[in-house]
Parts: sequence; C-alpha cells; structure tokens
Amino acid sequence: MAVELPEAAILVAGGTGSRMQSEVPKQFIAIGGQPILMHTIRRFYEYNPQIKLVVVLPQNQIAKWQALCYTHVFEVKHEVVTGGATRFASVKNGLAAIKTSDGIVAVHDGVRPFVPVAIIKAAFAVAAEKGNAVVAVPLKESIRQVFKTKSKALDRSQFRLVQTPQCFRLPLFRRAYELPEEPTFTDDASVVERFGQKINLVAGSYDNIKITTPEDLLWAEVFLKSLG
Repeated sequence: MAVELPEAAILVAGGTGSRMQSEVPKQFIAIGGQPILMHTIRRFYEYNPQIKLVVVLPQNQIAKWQALCYTHVFEVKHEVVTGGATRFASVKNGLAAIKTSDGIVAVHDGVRPFVPVAIIKAAFAVAAEKGNAVVAVPLKESIRQVFKTKSKALDRSQFRLVQTPQCFRLPLFRRAYELPEEPTFTDDASVVERFGQKINLVAGSYDNIKITTPEDLLWAEVFLKSLG
C-alpha cells in the first residue's frame, strides 16, 4: 500500500497592479466581492483541507492582507512569509517555511484563482509518481518567430503555454533551489530542468488564467457569475 506524502502549496503573490492600471495590488482586487488571492487559496483548500498553505507577499503588503482577512472573516489556515526581490527568491523563502523532509510541494500564482481542483489533484498525483508535474495547455493561435528584419511561422503543435501549479517532490525541489539564480529561471520548471530533471507535463485548462490586465478582470467577473 502506497504511503500518502505530506502536501504543501506555495502561493506566490507579489504583484503591484501596474499592468492592471490599479493602485491596489492585483492579488487584493476583489472579484465576486472577495480578493483574488482568497479565491486562489480556497481552490487548494478544496483539494485538500490538510494541505500546508504558504502565501508569499511583499513585506509592505502583509499588513493589508491581514486586514483583508479580518474584514472578510477569511479563516482558511495559511502561513504568510515575506517575498524576495525576484520570483526565485520569493519561492525560496516560501520553501523555507515548509519543514517536512519529504512530500509534494506545488508552486502556484496567487492570481490564478480558477484552477480546477481536478487539475491540482492530477498535478500532485503525477509529481508523486514521477518527481514533478507542470500544468500546460496547447496554443490556440498561430505563432511566428521574430528576427531583426523578418519572421517565420512555427508549428504551434510543438509548443505549450505553461501554467501553474507546478508540483515537485520536496527533496528534489530543495536541491534544485540551492542553485545560483539565473536569468533563464522564469518559473520553477526551468529551475528543476537546469538541475538536470526531465519535466512532465499535465493537461491544464484555459479557465486557469493569470489575472494581470483589466480585460482579465472583466472575464473573471463573468466567469464567476457563470459558476453561480
């Protein structure tokens, strides 16, 4: 009988709201009457009420988040840690808050509030079996590679749009995050791949958008209403 591994999730929420054209950090903007980040946290709680939840925020946003939790009577248990100057540093800080020696950890964007619970479940399951799992979707549109004076069409079937969560066995993930930070580390998969690991893709969802612009916010409100 397989032993169930402890599970944790690091929710990275370091946005400022600049692309959203808002003075409110995007993870704190309300949709359906509550901050985006609360919706995101609930998805992981719905998946596993015992999961260890770590929220990574800039130092100057923590007091605001605590006030929002009080105002909205938000009682899903989670730990808040201070982020770093880069996403790599922020994930590393979140990882330090997880004390178990083994298990599965997911890293997820705090402004992806609509990730289906079934996809979270699939990513954790594949990571438990194969060491890692990265959620991704096929491209819907044609793409071209741009050079200085020309461009050329590429076969979009050979590419995927990478989403989160990205799940990893903890011992592997800790070792990968001992590497020096590099400019090519755009997500956690790139860090683990640099460590020499093959990345396993899991089918994602087009609903699992990252809310970054005013147009995304409009879509989010409509989508929430469609869920009832």
